[in-house]
Amino acid sequence: MSYDECYIRSVIRAVPDWPEPGVMFRDIAPLFQDPKALHCVIDAFSQRYIDADISHIAALDARGFLLGSILSYKLNLPLILIRKKGKLPGDTLTEEYQLEYGSACVEVHTDACKEGDKVLLIDDLIATGGSLLAASTLLRKLGAEITEAAAIIDLPFLHGSSKIQEAGIPVHTLIAY
Repeated sequence: MSYDECYIRSVIRAVPDWPEPGVMFRDIAPLFQDPKALHCVIDAFSQRYIDADISHIAALDARGFLLGSILSYKLNLPLILIRKKGKLPGDTLTEEYQLEYGSACVEVHTDACKEGDKVLLIDDLIATGGSLLAASTLLRKLGAEITEAAAIIDLPFLHGSSKIQEAGIPVHTLIAY
């Protein structure tokens, strides 16, 4: 394990029994209070994707927005917002998915991307994979190709990264619990 991985891991806060009993929530909020940790995260993603064949970054509401906006700026790429249902004005597509503790819907603007665009999906963590798979379904309906799904954290015991890979999408994460 590299120094950066160890440092990022040391900054992430574990919150037991949140949002419900039995769930160990991995809170990335401390990463944004620690400039060194945030630099480690953004530098790791920037270095991976600086020469990648991608045309857009799609970030998931809400913590994915924090990473996606910085990465979009650093790589000089357009940012697609994948929002929770009812948060985007105008014409949207909607997709429902299962969470580890319920269900939800995400939406994207119908003009967010087009046929032939190559999109990197980014979020804070991969749990069951539902939100990233729903986002990929939306983007594929618009004609885009999903080049990879990226996150800071993977929770492999919930099998989300496996489900994403089974859907034909490569996965990259910085750390796993």
